[in-house]
Amino acid sequence: MPDLDLLHISLADQCLYGFAQGRLCLRLAVSTARNGAGERKGSGCTPRGLHQVRAKIGAGLPLNAVLRGRRWTGEVWSPELQARFPGRDWVLTRILWLSGCEPGVNRLGAVDTFRRYIYLHGTPETEPLGVPLSHGCIRLHNTDLLGLFDRVPAHCRVRIEEAACPQWASLSLQ
Repeated sequence: MPDLDLLHISLADQCLYGFAQGRLCLRLAVSTARNGAGERKGSGCTPRGLHQVRAKIGAGLPLNAVLRGRRWTGEVWSPELQARFPGRDWVLTRILWLSGCEPGVNRLGAVDTFRRYIYLHGTPETEPLGVPLSHGCIRLHNTDLLGLFDRVPAHCRVRIEEAACPQWASLSLQ
């Protein structure tokens, strides 16, 4: 499978669309921010606009590896672990850390995506996708994230938009 050169995340669809050489190759359900779209630090919103994958974290870690502060805690998520820490915002398996590309929109100052620690990351399989529930990040099922992680090079472009993408929703994958 070819590397992806563009990820498009639709907040309305709660879907990630992956493209290679202009062709739709991947469609995954996601969960974006419960607070909706927004770029300001502390908003708990998912930032819009053009971004890039600035760092890939977690290569080689086990499925459901628990990450805090971008480091593996040594824990592997389980229902028992979740019961012990019911309020934890789980960041699992891998991280694709985003950096904004548009100064004043999602880069620098109070709107800096990278400094807001906005990631694509795994979430417990018990968490629903297709519903906005995150604190700003883009959550994926762990098995989906594993496949995505291997196909996304550093600096891959990531466009996040509020609009639905009906033209892509009906396209068949290539």
